Amino acid sequence: MQAPAPLLPGPVRHLAAWCVVVLLVAGVVYVGIRLAVEFSTAVVPVLLALLGTALLGPLHRRLVSAGVNRSVAAALTCVAVVAVVGGAVYIVAAAIVESGDQIVASLRQAAHDLTARFGPAGTSLDDLAKNARELLAKFGGTAASGVISGFSVVGETIAVAVLALLLVFFFLRDSHRVAGALREIVPRQAGDLTEAMARRAFRAVEGFMRGTTLIAFIDAVCITVGLFVLDVPGAVGLGALVFIGAYIPYLGAFISGAVAVLVALADRGFVIALWVLGVVLAVQQLEGHVLTPVIQSRTVQMHPAVVMVTITAGASVAGILGMLLAVPLTAAAFGVVHELRERYGSTEPAAPSGPPGSPASADS
Repeated sequence: MQAPAPLLPGPVRHLAAWCVVVLLVAGVVYVGIRLAVEFSTAVVPVLLALLGTALLGPLHRRLVSAGVNRSVAAALTCVAVVAVVGGAVYIVAAAIVESGDQIVASLRQAAHDLTARFGPAGTSLDDLAKNARELLAKFGGTAASGVISGFSVVGETIAVAVLALLLVFFFLRDSHRVAGALREIVPRQAGDLTEAMARRAFRAVEGFMRGTTLIAFIDAVCITVGLFVLDVPGAVGLGALVFIGAYIPYLGAFISGAVAVLVALADRGFVIALWVLGVVLAVQQLEGHVLTPVIQSRTVQMHPAVVMVTITAGASVAGILGMLLAVPLTAAAFGVVHELRERYGSTEPAAPSGPPGSPASADS
């Protein structure tokens, strides 16, 4: 008896199957994001701790290789991080506080200059600079009153930072047990694949964090030196803004560079502002064509359009924190995809097989 003809042709069935797979993956991702948002108090410290572990892993491994106990090495690493980050935050905060009034005054002057040159185009900037303190005060009051749990913003931030630091300690100390733990959780036949995907994802995040930190430091130093040479006020604070903004690709560099040019325009005039713009563009070209390809050569490379979409999605989900976490998490996802592609994406045809003694079997 002849089999009944299928209702749909082969290409349509293949398309329908792929649509089902895409919908299932999208549903799982959506549910995962919603759960992460609902349990953000616990998820955010874990993600920050993973990023910190990826950044501090080489230092911990060096201490262990030197014969230091794993727990002691993890504790020393965390203490060093607290000292460095605390000192850096103090220096940056002091520089911003010291030069904050000067920067705001320069922005107001830049707004007046733009208004004089282009009419009412600079009015909005003038209003923003004039009411900067009031806007910050209102924003701070709104944020503090909007915490549902009743804790202040500062207390919640400190709690998240302390929990993330403790998790970094445990992640560093027990990093050698991760592979065994993964193999105990997943089925035995999937152990190798799970471990390979986890290692590839973590290597991508580790390379991204180390590369981004080094690139941010070089950008900040170069722009700060340029601002000092051009005698632009608030050079240290603007350099700190460049360093922080470097962790948000493209958008952070654009904002920090625009602020530096506006400050130079207000305090040093149009010619110096053009020189500052040249310095900012030169540093960005150095980053895009030299630093990023060389330093992040072992990191998962993503197209700029993918990065921009990722940043936008992260901002829509979790604001500034989402923008900071979106790119490294996407790099980890790309690492997993590349691992799967290397294992299952081969399209080479299988070698011909034949009975023993045939030419095909002899060639193989």
